[in-house]
Amino acid sequence: MRDQSVIAFIMAGGQGSRLQPLTSERSKPAVPFGARYRITDFVLSNFVNSGITTIYMLVQYRSQSLIEHIRKAWRLSPMLPNQFITVVPPQMNKGEIWFQGTADAVHQNLNLIEDHDPDLVAVFGADHIYRMDIRQMVDFHNARNADVTVSALPVPLQEATEFGVIATDDDGRIREFQEKPDNPAHMPGDPTRAFASMGNYLFKADVLVKALLDAKSRGETDFGHDVLPKLMKSHRLYAYNFADNEVPGLKPYEEQGYWRDVGNIDAYMAAHEDVMGLEPRLDVFNTDWPILSSNYQGPVARVISGEIENSLLGAATLINGGKIKNTIIRREAVVEEGAELENCIIMDYVHIGAGARLRNVIVDRHNNIEPGARIGFDLEEDRKRYKVTDSGIVVVPRGGARYYARDSHKQGRARYSE
Repeated sequence: MRDQSVIAFIMAGGQGSRLQPLTSERSKPAVPFGARYRITDFVLSNFVNSGITTIYMLVQYRSQSLIEHIRKAWRLSPMLPNQFITVVPPQMNKGEIWFQGTADAVHQNLNLIEDHDPDLVAVFGADHIYRMDIRQMVDFHNARNADVTVSALPVPLQEATEFGVIATDDDGRIREFQEKPDNPAHMPGDPTRAFASMGNYLFKADVLVKALLDAKSRGETDFGHDVLPKLMKSHRLYAYNFADNEVPGLKPYEEQGYWRDVGNIDAYMAAHEDVMGLEPRLDVFNTDWPILSSNYQGPVARVISGEIENSLLGAATLINGGKIKNTIIRREAVVEEGAELENCIIMDYVHIGAGARLRNVIVDRHNNIEPGARIGFDLEEDRKRYKVTDSGIVVVPRGGARYYARDSHKQGRARYSE
């Protein structure tokens, strides 16, 4: 019997309005994360590490940044025809319309399923931070002869009201979908937790094609609201417990089953705290399950002087003095003498001037922070210029500068890459 073939559709059209202004010029999956990644790198790494390499990424809103990242960072072997990651914008084959929902996005690309004639089709989101061996979900799916498998995250029952909840029988078969219920159904055998849908699906290919054609005839466009509840009445739908997924190489101190929706600024900031420290909740240094990203060819970071505590430095960053604490600095940034950064995220190509002080601040790309600037200390003043969350995180939107002072002689500093 031949090995099952699996193709993947990655839903990467998220507008990410709650992440503004970080999504003012890029989609949510393209938002930078950590010292070198984009959010989308996590789901793509999961597929590649799982040996599933026929991948179509469906994009829509503000997609150019994501397209450029995929082009530069995710080129798989051209020698093997089924190893690729291809970006697919709305083709508008049936009229000049954008994707109307998750199911509609895949329906508009049914020709790609026909071209490959796969056994299984994975439909996953592109905007969460997690690691997952997807082959284990495939094994679960096959063992139960499932038509559809939905990945499910155990969450405390009191938090389940904020999720789409999956109610199952003892063997995991889905009997009900509940959308942000007041009284969520608990997991079998565990009255303290509920299954929350992760928005990641695995379909038998023939079941998916017929379901999408039927949904189109009814004017339905979404998997979670339309397609899956109707399939549940006639097909075998199962919930895969994400907590059972065992990714190799995890350290004892890591949070098992780590998964975060970084859908707003506070959650985005909190997830960065999870990758820092001596024993991070999510340790991205894992040679058995690497998070892959850009093949950036610039030099390593340089520290001339300064005090640095619990921080991450991206490639080609220059630290020329100052105090840096609990801060992530991405590539080709400059921190000048006397600057102080605490609980900050400094993105690529940012220059922090001498004596500037930033606390609880996210600085997007291409910004010059003037010498002596104060951000994060007077929130009322900051609100006049920047977005400030209720918790007091200040977000400096993307700037327009293109060259930065590299040292005290103010020599121009050109970028290695966009």
